[in-house]
Amino acid sequence: MPSITVKNIPQPIYKKLKKQAEAQHRSMNSQIIACLEESVEPKRVSPEEVIRQARMMRKKAKGSLSMEEIQNAIDQGRP
Repeated sequence: MPSITVKNIPQPIYKKLKKQAEAQHRSMNSQIIACLEESVEPKRVSPEEVIRQARMMRKKAKGSLSMEEIQNAIDQGRP
């Protein structure tokens, strides 16, 4: 497995990583790998979460448009 060396880590970042590692009962190496995985792996969102977010957005939208209003908006600016 490949390995890397990280140099010149700012002290505040090092301390935060160390605290996180201790809180998760991990070594510093395991904590750094976990942080890297989280930052480079795509976040998986369940279909239920997508639907929930879409419903929230729909509730935030004020009013509704008729088909005629939608068509007028589409046609604006066309000769």
